[in-house]
Amino acid sequence: MNSKPFGTRGGTDTMIEFQNVCRNYGTKVAVEELSLNVPAGEVFALLGHNGAGKTTTIKMLVGLLLPKSGQIHIGGHDTATRTRDTTSLIGYIPDQPYLYEKLSGREFLTFVAEMYGMNPDQTVQGISREIDRFELHDFIDELTERYSHGMKQRTVFASAMLHNPRILVIDEPLVGLDPHSIRLVKDLLRSEANAGTCIFMSTHTLDVAEEIADRIGIMQRGQLVFEGTVSQLRTQLHGEGQSLEALYLSLVDESTGLASSALRQSPKR
Repeated sequence: MNSKPFGTRGGTDTMIEFQNVCRNYGTKVAVEELSLNVPAGEVFALLGHNGAGKTTTIKMLVGLLLPKSGQIHIGGHDTATRTRDTTSLIGYIPDQPYLYEKLSGREFLTFVAEMYGMNPDQTVQGISREIDRFELHDFIDELTERYSHGMKQRTVFASAMLHNPRILVIDEPLVGLDPHSIRLVKDLLRSEANAGTCIFMSTHTLDVAEEIADRIGIMQRGQLVFEGTVSQLRTQLHGEGQSLEALYLSLVDESTGLASSALRQSPKR
């Protein structure tokens, strides 16, 4: 459905660009001078303890918050002035799956498709495709109020994929999923990136980031303190052979006690 152009700012294939982005809540600085480019075809994982600025970054990226200063470009469009153009390029999966409980899964997907302006044929084809992709057949016509957390999460994933977005933004993609669904989502993200989709995800599950991300970013107190590959992080920290968890904990400031307590706890599944 989408034939939107790739961005040209920051590189010929840049899909996401933060330019000196700042955001605060009163006197508390949540994100400070964030500059970051993510190209098409890349899985980028944003890491950091609770309160590091990840959620604020994602909310600004998808248009739920505006930066106090700086600019964000999606596919070459400024999110502040070209909101409709930017949101049409994005599929967003929040950490908590919110559905309309008195709708069935199929009715919810139909509603989302109409919100994206898909015509009836595109809607039918898209829903059928996502039902197959996320294996929703057994419950798609039940009211979503009866869904387990994992069923809701798979349905939200399906809704985000309906319009064939050029960018997927995912906050904690594997929360509440069973092992089979986790493998399905991992394979999906890698497959979508290989097809040219830009994947931007936030996660506390460091082994997942190490497995599927092309690059990682580490935030601490609102600042991006590292950006690059896991191999580059090992080189920087002289940590050859160390896991991403060990590298992360050696990079961030553990004196607050937040990093080790947050990152050592995987989300409940």
